[in-house]
Amino acid sequence: MSRESLPAHAVILAGGRGTRFWPRSRMRTPKQLLNIIGDDTMLRQTAARLAPLFAPSRQWVVTNAEQAAAVRRQLPRVAASHILAEPTGRNTAAAIGLAAAHLLHDASGDALMAILPADHYIAQTGRYLRIVRAALRVASDPGALVVLGIPPSRPETGYGYIERARTKAIRAAGVPCFSVRRFTEKPPLARARRYVASGRYFWNAGMFFWRVSTFLASLKRFLPQTHDALMRLADEIGTARYARTLARIYPRLEDISVDYAILEPATRHAGSSVFVLPAEVGWSDIGSWAAVYELLAGRAGENVSAGRFLALDAAGNFFWSPEKFIAAIGVRDLVVVETKDALLICPRDRAQDVGKIVKSLAAKKMPALL
Repeated sequence: MSRESLPAHAVILAGGRGTRFWPRSRMRTPKQLLNIIGDDTMLRQTAARLAPLFAPSRQWVVTNAEQAAAVRRQLPRVAASHILAEPTGRNTAAAIGLAAAHLLHDASGDALMAILPADHYIAQTGRYLRIVRAALRVASDPGALVVLGIPPSRPETGYGYIERARTKAIRAAGVPCFSVRRFTEKPPLARARRYVASGRYFWNAGMFFWRVSTFLASLKRFLPQTHDALMRLADEIGTARYARTLARIYPRLEDISVDYAILEPATRHAGSSVFVLPAEVGWSDIGSWAAVYELLAGRAGENVSAGRFLALDAAGNFFWSPEKFIAAIGVRDLVVVETKDALLICPRDRAQDVGKIVKSLAAKKMPALL
């Protein structure tokens, strides 16, 4: 099938819990369904950002059963049949496979898939869309697996990295494109510094592009049991048996990320074509309240608040209490987040540990706070 005739679909992954945004983020209202940055929710921002390339009829969302109703309410222009609810979370290989099975059933022939997280921030939308167009162009070649790489701004130890090959880049629609040498997991600090200094590494932001046929062929090669199970499920789409088959098959799928399952082994497999496009687009995964502060603070030491506040000899604080006036005296670099039933207080540099609170609440069997 020619490039021009391949329809392109966006698959938005929206099944995460966002535990590091507790107490605002809960099981039924996770990070992607909240207005973490700006007035609109992260999910709606993602769908709106993609709209110039993907009409609502070509947008899909993979979420979970607890969140599916809220997703449908937030995206009323996306068909209910395009909101795919996992009965249980089985990681990104299964989630993308579920979307591929539905596209295989719905599309008349092959199609392109753009796999994109629901809860990331992109500052430069126009540049981002130009790079997405280029990625789709590369991905239209049979067998091509394409990922966007974020040029690292610091030696971050919390992200996976993509190492590009030393060979000269080709250009796709004016955007440089490199072969991928390998994917690496979260490195220790010394190694992360070497990665950044080399100029050959990118952060892996979890944005992927390929044909449905390419993904399913890769799934069959590297994860054959999951492939076969999903193909059985594809035969039931649109029938009264689908929900029962999904509930039986899905929990048995391998619980593994698409990076581990397909992309990493593909770079070691002869004949595979894995590419990375640099994407310097003002990206953030907004992984914690500290990351929100960093995006919103206009200068070092500024206090950021969602509501009215008064600060005396206080600096570098993030306050979320839209309904109550906050008075802060002599405090530095705190995160304070208030909801109707909970109050979080922690140093900004411990914001990554908020997820531990959620685990502890679950262990103590306090579901009302989850």
